[in-house]
Formats: sequence, structure tokens, C-alpha cells
Amino acid sequence: MPPPAPQQHGRHTIDERVCLWLLLALICLPEILIYAAELGWIGSRTWRVLSVQYGAFWPGLLRDWQPNYAAQPWVMFLSYAVLHTGLMHMLGNALVTLWLTPPLLARFGLGRFGVLWLAAAICGAFGFFLLASDPTPMIGASGCVFGLVGAWTVLRFVLPGRLGAAFTIVIALIFLNVVTLIIEQGALAWQTHLAGFIAGAALAYLFRNHRRPRTV
Repeated sequence: MPPPAPQQHGRHTIDERVCLWLLLALICLPEILIYAAELGWIGSRTWRVLSVQYGAFWPGLLRDWQPNYAAQPWVMFLSYAVLHTGLMHMLGNALVTLWLTPPLLARFGLGRFGVLWLAAAICGAFGFFLLASDPTPMIGASGCVFGLVGAWTVLRFVLPGRLGAAFTIVIALIFLNVVTLIIEQGALAWQTHLAGFIAGAALAYLFRNHRRPRTV
């Protein structure tokens, strides 16, 4: 009789922790380096301007603008999501990611969570392209973060039938965006938030019957 297969204690837990720290690094590290450069500690004070020129989402590049490098119109669909306007912008996105990533990873596993994150980023950029009325560049991980919020709302409230609570969450998010839009004098990519939320919610519903296998 062959010996039993070895058990993989905590494999998923370790993978989830690596995924979480990788996401936090992607969200935080570029802004930390750019901020340090602005203080004169490292690099050049031009890093922020260059990061926007080469990494922001520029709607005009999907029309007739000339890119800085050949792949920029494609790369910007993801690169914009690792750049921020400052430490507070970065910190807000990092905190929500820290809060929502573990339960979504536990439900979907690494593969489907990765699809959700990337889809929220890409759809968020497309939403900005389709709905924004000016060629202003867009940066920030908020499209991905709102994708996580959309997925969490579906799992926590929509699927269990708590539609009133889900409606309350949506109203609260709309109110938050309106207030922030006023405070920032229009400098808020609400289009990215909306598209990211819809993408995350749709994928969570699509993945609703999937549960990650448990380990012992």
C-alpha cells in the first residue's frame, strides 16, 4: 500500500500573504520613491513629471496623439494604476487593498483574484477613456480598489439577498465621490471608479459558485 500523499500545510496562506504584500508594494513603492526624490534624497526631482508622462493613462494616445514609446498606448492600461498624486492618495488605496484583499483571496484564490484586479484596472481605464470629457491624464489604483469594493459588495450583500444593504453601499460610494469631486475641484476620475466597480461586481457574480479548495 503506497504511503499517503504529503499534506500541504498553509500553502495557500503563504501564497495569499505574498500576493497581498506584492500588491501593497506595487501601490506604495513608486510613490515612496518619487516622494523621496522630491525631497532630494534619491534620484531626480523630475521623477514625478516623467512618471506621469510615461506611465499615466492619456486618453489622447487612443486617438491621434504621439506616444513617448511604441507600447505606451497598451502599457498605460496598467501602469497608471501604480502611480499616485501623493502620499495620501497612495495611502487611501493601500488601506482599502489591505482590508479587502484577504477575504477575496480566500474566496476566489490567486488566479481569479488576479483576473479581477487586472480587469478592474483595464475596465477602469476604458471607462475613463469613454466618459472623460477632456484629455487630462489619469493615475491611481482607485479603479482596482473600486473593483475590490464591487466584488466585496456582491459577495457580502447581493448574493445573500441583502439588496437594501448593497443599495446603501452604492449610495455611500456615490456620495463619497461627489464630495471628493467638489473638494478636488473636478480633479477626480470618477469614471474610473465607476467602471472598476462594475467590473469587480460583474466578475464576483460570475465567480459566485467558485470556492477555493481547502487544505488541511
